[in-house]
Amino acid sequence: MDAHSETSDVSVDGHHESPEEFKKHLRSYYVVFVALLCLTAVTVGVAELKLARPIAITVALTIATIKAGLVAAVFMHLISEKKVIIAVLALTALFFALVMALPSLTLYEHRHVIAGMGN
Repeated sequence: MDAHSETSDVSVDGHHESPEEFKKHLRSYYVVFVALLCLTAVTVGVAELKLARPIAITVALTIATIKAGLVAAVFMHLISEKKVIIAVLALTALFFALVMALPSLTLYEHRHVIAGMGN
């Protein structure tokens, strides 16, 4: 046997993958593909409803978030990296809350400055 035939059944990360495992992955890719097609059709359908702009934006962003989550979880194989993803998500949520809280921390100070200018 030559070197090429020995490594042909080794995946990118160095693990051996049986044909059954490959078919399982391929099936999940097809399922996500069909889900993305359906969600795209839902997006087009919602756009045709002529909803109020804030509701339309909320619905569109919700659908886009679901689609992005499917792509990241399956095609980027993030679904198997649960601990790392949860840690990054928690850190992101913490920084988001901090950034959202910063303006409210200075709001009290600005109100007194503005109120003092009128006197």
